[in-house]
Amino acid sequence: MFARLSSVRSCIAVAALVPALASCGDAPADPAPLSAEAEASVIVENAGAPDDRLAREIDDMFTKDGVGETRAVVLMYGGQVVAERYAPGYDRETLFVGWSMSKTVTAAMIGMLVADGRLRLDESVPIPRWQRPGDPRGEITLRQLLQMRSGLEHDESGDPLYETSLVRMLLLDGRDDMAGWAEAQPMEAEPGARFEYSSSTTVILADIAARVLTESDDPDLRRQAVDTFLKARVFAPLAMESVVPEYDAAGTLIGGSLIHATARDWARFGDFLRNKGSYRGSQLLPRKWVELMTSPSPRSAHYGLQTWLNRPTDLTDNHPLFPDRAPQSVFAMTGHMGQYVIVSPEQRLTLVRLGHSNAEERAVLKQEAADVLALYPVR
Repeated sequence: MFARLSSVRSCIAVAALVPALASCGDAPADPAPLSAEAEASVIVENAGAPDDRLAREIDDMFTKDGVGETRAVVLMYGGQVVAERYAPGYDRETLFVGWSMSKTVTAAMIGMLVADGRLRLDESVPIPRWQRPGDPRGEITLRQLLQMRSGLEHDESGDPLYETSLVRMLLLDGRDDMAGWAEAQPMEAEPGARFEYSSSTTVILADIAARVLTESDDPDLRRQAVDTFLKARVFAPLAMESVVPEYDAAGTLIGGSLIHATARDWARFGDFLRNKGSYRGSQLLPRKWVELMTSPSPRSAHYGLQTWLNRPTDLTDNHPLFPDRAPQSVFAMTGHMGQYVIVSPEQRLTLVRLGHSNAEERAVLKQEAADVLALYPVR
C-alpha cells in the first residue's frame, strides 16, 4: 500500500515538473515529420549544424503561427549558401524589394566615395541651398546624416500617415524630386543632438553621391553616374547581377527604400559586410568603414551608419533585433514589413528573410531567426 502511494506521489511530482507529460512514464512527443519542402531547404552535406534541426528551424520561419508570410530564406555559413527555401510563387530569380535594407547599400556607396577622397565625414556636405549665409543646415555633417542625427524635421511614422515625411516624399509632393523635398525641410534640433530614423535622410545621402559623381543636374546623367558607379564598384565585383536600383524623376537614387535584388544577392551583400568589405581577396570597401557602419552612434546604441545593431538599449520593447539571444557583434539590414539580412560575424553567418509581416508578427519572426543563429557556435 505504502509503496503504491509512493509511486503515485512520484508520478504527480514528475508531472508537475514536466507539464508536457500527460501521465507518469510518458515520453515527450516526437516532433511532426518534416515536409519535403523543409527537408530540401538544407542544400549541402555540411551545413555547420545538424541538418534536421536546421531544416526544422527554417521551416518554422515559414509555417509557425504568427510569423506572417515568409517568401524566401537564404542562409550562408562561412561564405557558402547552406540552406535556401522559397514559398510557392517565388524562386531564385525573383527580385525582392529591399525597402530600408537599401539604406545599408547607400552607406557602402558613401564609404567608397569617402575612401576616394571625394567626401569627408566631419565636414559640411555639398548641398548648395544649405551653404547660404545663416542657414543652420550648413552645420550638418556627413557623419550625422549617416547616423540619422541630422536634426532635420523628418518623421517616418505618425497619424495621419499621409502627412509624414516618408509618404509625402515618396508618394505626394516630393515624389518627383525627393532629395530636393527632403533638403528643403527645416531644422527641429541641433545637428547631432538626437537620433531620428528617416528615409528622407538616406535620399539626401544618395543626392550627395550624385553631386560628387557628376556636376550635371540632368536627371539622365545623374542616374547614369550613380548607376555606373554602383555597378562598377559594388554589384559587378560581388557578382550581384540581379540588382535593380530605382531613381526618381530628378535622377536621384531612391536609396532609402527602392533597391531590388534576388534573395541570394541580398545574402551576398550581407556576407560581403561580414567579411569587412572584402570579397575573394579584394578589399572593395575599407575595413574601417565597415567597422564604422557597425559601431553604435553617440545617440543610438542600436544604430551605426545606416545599419541596425544587436546592442542592448533602454528600449523596453520593439528592439530591432535580439540582443539577449545572440552576440552583440550581430548587425542587420532591415526593411519594411519584415525584410532582413542578419549578419553574425562571430558565427560566420548571414541569414536573409524576405516576406510580409506586421509589427506583432515581426516580434515572433525575430525569435525564429534567433533560433536559427542559436544552432551555430560562437567563435
